[in-house]
Amino acid sequence: MNQKVLFFSTRSGLKLSEDIASFYGTFLGKVRFLEFSDGEYTPRFEQSVRGSKVFLIGSTFPPVDNLMELLLMCDAARRASAYNITLVIPYFGWARQDHKDQPRTPIAAKLIANLMVAAGATRVMTMDLHADQIQGFFDIPVDHLYASRIFIDYINKLNIDQLTIASPDMGGAKRARSYAGYLGTDVVICYKERKKANEIEFINLIGSVKEKNIILIDDMVDTGGTLTEAANLIKKQGAKSVRAIATHPVLSGNSYEKINNSALEELVVTDTIPVNKIKSSKKIKVLSCASLFAEVMLSVHNDESISNKFIV
Repeated sequence: MNQKVLFFSTRSGLKLSEDIASFYGTFLGKVRFLEFSDGEYTPRFEQSVRGSKVFLIGSTFPPVDNLMELLLMCDAARRASAYNITLVIPYFGWARQDHKDQPRTPIAAKLIANLMVAAGATRVMTMDLHADQIQGFFDIPVDHLYASRIFIDYINKLNIDQLTIASPDMGGAKRARSYAGYLGTDVVICYKERKKANEIEFINLIGSVKEKNIILIDDMVDTGGTLTEAANLIKKQGAKSVRAIATHPVLSGNSYEKINNSALEELVVTDTIPVNKIKSSKKIKVLSCASLFAEVMLSVHNDESISNKFIV
């Protein structure tokens, strides 16, 4: 039996969801949200989902309403007898809390995984998790996509000579080495220590950048502190140019100001999170991940392998 495929979106990610549906060759189903005066809300699908393969699309960046909408929609689809439910989460929020680094703290990423399974999800699809081991927090299949396919195409089009890939911290060293290996370049790593979350105590550079064109690789840019400090340090140590690539543009606080005032020539991101067009910087370039998600979703629907969708 070939089940009908239906797409729905949370309210925060409509533009990306519409683009994904368009590349897939379909359109978004309608969801009505009933709002209560105290801020509570409930979603209702405006069409039957019985016996259908349902894709629910939405990133779970703060506020928590974005996560709650996805969970409520998942529960509604399960109770309406959907055949299966795939949560398509371009940006998996709360992923930085993937282990206990201090006593008496939660492992939020595991909690979120439990909530999604409890709500009725039968599959999860996401991109560039902050930590790969989060896939193991789920007892259902997880399709972990990589934005490298999008970014490497862009890097190749730049045709940069004396290219070197850099990681802004030790945690991203594996990612940087993967890019460098594919592109045939050297790799340098920044070593940092923090006083507390979002506050850097000091940062040093491992490797030479003199007379090189540097591209920093990261999974996300939040306050922009690490990325801009690394860019400024690399430029001071003799690099010809410094660019940065980050999959998820969290861009909180005064991040736009930091980016504008930094040594970065450009910051290239994807549209897993909508970029604030009011605050936006001329240095920020947004590449769409819609076609990649659509391709993988089609392969999943047809029970085909997705390994050929990955580069590094």
